[in-house]
Amino acid sequence: MQERLVHFRPRTVFVVIGILLAVAITLKVLWISRHVLAWVFIAVFLALALNPAVDRLERSYGGRRGLATGTVMLAAIGAIAAIGALFIPTLVDQVSGFAHKVPDYLDDLTKGRGRLGFLQTKYHLVDKAREALQQGGAKKLFGLSGTALAVTKGVITAVVATVTIVFMTFFMLLEGPAWVERFLGLLQAEPRRRWRSVLRDIYRTVGGYVTGNLLISLIAGVSTGIVLLIMGVPYAVALGLVVAILDLIPLAGATIAGVIIAIVAFLHSIAAGIVVVAFFVVYQQVENHLLQPVVYGRTVQLSPLAVLISVLIGAELAGVLGALAAIPVAGTLQVVLVDYLRHRRAAATS
Repeated sequence: MQERLVHFRPRTVFVVIGILLAVAITLKVLWISRHVLAWVFIAVFLALALNPAVDRLERSYGGRRGLATGTVMLAAIGAIAAIGALFIPTLVDQVSGFAHKVPDYLDDLTKGRGRLGFLQTKYHLVDKAREALQQGGAKKLFGLSGTALAVTKGVITAVVATVTIVFMTFFMLLEGPAWVERFLGLLQAEPRRRWRSVLRDIYRTVGGYVTGNLLISLIAGVSTGIVLLIMGVPYAVALGLVVAILDLIPLAGATIAGVIIAIVAFLHSIAAGIVVVAFFVVYQQVENHLLQPVVYGRTVQLSPLAVLISVLIGAELAGVLGALAAIPVAGTLQVVLVDYLRHRRAAATS
């Protein structure tokens, strides 16, 4: 049997090595800048949600987009401030009340009483905590070393992130259409018409999904808060906010929120727990069969299986932000693929 020798030119080897190095460097840069990329994603999310209002005001203001963008941003910041003025005092009061109840909870836990007493009587949690204290001290048990520095750093990072996201959202709203026109201006007439249509479909898909998802999350948070208030469950406002945030995660968000809120409700009373579980079962059906089909069916137009696979892949790649971005990315890919297949069929028949 004759041997076959494969020869590679030195240039080919260097090109392959260069490509591998470029990919490795790109991945490294993306990993290092992942926090900044998360800020950019949040800014894009907000810009897509606010852009329809900017477009309407721009037409009303005679094409002055800067004035329209400033008006919408000020209105959005004012609305957030108003909501904060309404809810933050209640939220602070509820957190303070919970802090005052913690010693009672700990006393009941230590003595094996109350609804949390089973953690001591059955699992001996307090004894294990005391043993950990004796062996490693409070720092080992609670991880207190550097806590003050970590909290300070976290607060500063949150402030910087908020200010940065606000400014990025403003400039995306202000200059977004100009960026699109610059890109389209680089193309010939026929490709320009094609890509303008593709970008319009992508904007309608992603923008509609973002706006609808925010609306669904608001409905989930408000309705949950009302049920908790009716049942007398403490910290209803804070828990409603938790539900609204978690419900942004497609498919699994409402379920995760339901489990958390049900546990809190059962700790309050058996009746409240049963009512909350029943509410989430009903709400989940309403959201899955009424609210989400309206949002996803009219905007993203993805099958439930495609949505589930997209969310799982996104969550595996980038956690919560990946799950949030999964459906818009999948919708964008679908728009591009449909356009490609349509033009391929047209070219084949011509």
